[in-house]
Amino acid sequence: MPDLYPLSDKVKVDILRKMALFWDGQWFLKTVDEFGLEAAIRLNARVRTAFGRIEMRILLRALGKRQADDLDDAIRLLATYGEVLMGGVLRADFQTVTPTQAEVLIYRCAAYEGAKMARLDRVDQACVACETLWDAWFEVLMPDTPVTVRYPMRQGKGDSHCHFIITLSPELQ
Repeated sequence: MPDLYPLSDKVKVDILRKMALFWDGQWFLKTVDEFGLEAAIRLNARVRTAFGRIEMRILLRALGKRQADDLDDAIRLLATYGEVLMGGVLRADFQTVTPTQAEVLIYRCAAYEGAKMARLDRVDQACVACETLWDAWFEVLMPDTPVTVRYPMRQGKGDSHCHFIITLSPELQ
């Protein structure tokens, strides 16, 4: 085997992060070419939701956990995941407001930025996927806890940032 070019761990992680995002974007664009934008948006949401469950299972295993301890821990896990997957590309604020409510503000969403660059008829395809992704994440992180996620603001719908409100079921409050 030839000598490999030396790459630092930071450069390797940066390359893998970019490849993951570009792979996803290219898959979506080729799906649009093959099936049309509306079908691609629906299929992307299904794939993203399924992959979201896988992401959280892998993260939990890596940390030696079966599930999140509580809502605060789930938010910490999601913030950790965002850093692992996107590093500085994601600009977000994760906060637990009360033991039964949390909020996430996204100021820079790579999926939305990619949608704008693709210049398709719609730029909200990332928002459509998010509407089921957060539910899938919490299904894995807090499997026996009813969780509601609301989306009062989304960049793909014209807002300046995304705003997610995560609430545990009223009977748990």
